Amino acid sequence: MDIPEFRTERLLLKGVTAADIPAYTQHFVDYEVIRHLAATVPWPYPADGVQDFVLNDILPAQGNDRWVWGLFLQTAPLELIGAVDLWREGKPEHRGFWLGQQFWGQGYMTEAVAPITDYAFAALGFEELIFENAAANLRSRRVKEKMGAEFMQTRTASYVDPSFGESELWRLSKQAWQAFRAD
Repeated sequence: MDIPEFRTERLLLKGVTAADIPAYTQHFVDYEVIRHLAATVPWPYPADGVQDFVLNDILPAQGNDRWVWGLFLQTAPLELIGAVDLWREGKPEHRGFWLGQQFWGQGYMTEAVAPITDYAFAALGFEELIFENAAANLRSRRVKEKMGAEFMQTRTASYVDPSFGESELWRLSKQAWQAFRAD
């Protein structure tokens, strides 16, 4: 099933496809990106890992109970630089994201998650979204703070980087998001 495309001030957000595998691999397979992810993500990352993930995990579920948008700069609309993943079933989180290291610190992820959050609440019927990040991942925390999410708790967790031993859980209700967007 197709998922909607969104255009922001600087980005195009469109469903990840098999054609995106080379750019996905180029920007994702980087320890500085992967170290912030759950320990279930392998490191070193397998040579065919992105291809396997896109073809066997993302595409079969795309638009059903999972939605994965690639992030593309409007100035380079064919090169995926990151992704936002939304799941119907919380694990406990409903959304994850990553961004190629060279694009960090420019506000791209904050820009990207806004239309996806709108879509989750308005079109998909979510009443709340739960987010999680490594407690040491201050950039990820900042995205959540900027969008008005409420900090819930810190808990023990395992990440690719073994020095990260705690995660933060955040909650964003539909009502809080609508109030945030109205400001």
